[in-house]
Amino acid sequence: MIFSINFALFCLHEMDAIRAKEWKLFILLKDIDDNRAFKTFTILHLPLYAILLYSFISQHIISFIIIDVFLIIHSILHFFFEKHPSNNFTNMYSRMIIYPMGILSVLHLLGLVLS
Repeated sequence: MIFSINFALFCLHEMDAIRAKEWKLFILLKDIDDNRAFKTFTILHLPLYAILLYSFISQHIISFIIIDVFLIIHSILHFFFEKHPSNNFTNMYSRMIIYPMGILSVLHLLGLVLS
């Protein structure tokens, strides 16, 4: 259940990322015009979503561990990029999506390791 909630939060975050033009935080996309950067940013999520969905279907513990670690690192990176001039995730709504992903991932990872 924790993993399902985290997946839902991740999907919400990625919708918010389009609003926030998250691609402006990426070195390779920040200088590209918004339309092209948007298309590149969104298409790169295809393999990411495929991996997430595969982890649901496969139920392989290694998939869950990799995704949990990714979401923990993802939350930490957002924390360190709080002051970046192109960061548009500084509102409470965005933060209430991003940081719980990291916390839930820690809990889920601990549950996997301790079980």
